[in-house]
Amino acid sequence: MPLERLSEHTVIVTGAASGIGRATARRLAAEGARVLASDVNGDALPDSVAEANATATAGGEVVGHIADISDEHQAAATVEAAIDRWGRLDGLCNIAGMLRTVRTHECDLDTWNRILDVNLTGTFLMCRSALPHLMTSSGAIVNAASTSTFFGHPWMAAYAASKGAIASFTQTLAVEYCKEGVRVNNIAPGSVTSGITDNVAFPDDLTKDEGKLVRRIMSPTGFGSPDDVAGVVAMLVSADGRHITGETIRIDGGTHA
Repeated sequence: MPLERLSEHTVIVTGAASGIGRATARRLAAEGARVLASDVNGDALPDSVAEANATATAGGEVVGHIADISDEHQAAATVEAAIDRWGRLDGLCNIAGMLRTVRTHECDLDTWNRILDVNLTGTFLMCRSALPHLMTSSGAIVNAASTSTFFGHPWMAAYAASKGAIASFTQTLAVEYCKEGVRVNNIAPGSVTSGITDNVAFPDDLTKDEGKLVRRIMSPTGFGSPDDVAGVVAMLVSADGRHITGETIRIDGGTHA
């Protein structure tokens, strides 16, 4: 049965041009939300917006917005774009992120800093700009952590560090803004086929034992799809998640059960 639980809700989705972000924009629009779909990839974003608009129901609408959310001014402009168009903000889904696999002792500082800039600082900047509006609407934030937040994922040190910090950041926001009615939660995807994992390449010279370290972070039930994650995000943004805040919901097909 189609849901319309997000009718008249305005939600920003970052990373909306591909993967989980794209699926989230589509799912929210299908539930009636007005979605500002943001991404740094201006080439892929129009197709994502058109796809989401094709599924929109109950007044749902999707508008694209090109931005690098690791830039302070562009992050603020993203929030203002939603306010200028719809006059309110009810939800923020920080899905944008990047992942690079590299042996930690070979990771250069530029790679480390860029991953933290996009994943962690971008999440902070978007939350900072959105919170004044979400306090008015008693809205919700969904941040993207990862199973690497809690379990060792080799060759992903910068990514894991950024996602672990996001988990702590989310818990702090959940407590700090609970009296203003703002809920803040994490999703922690794992073994999900998405834009961020499509280009992952492990070191070519892995030993047999190192190969086992890769297999231990793979789901025994197979890979999930971005739609599997988007449904959880929609629940957390909607009133169905009204008694959930400060939580990290793992969506990993039993990888770390």
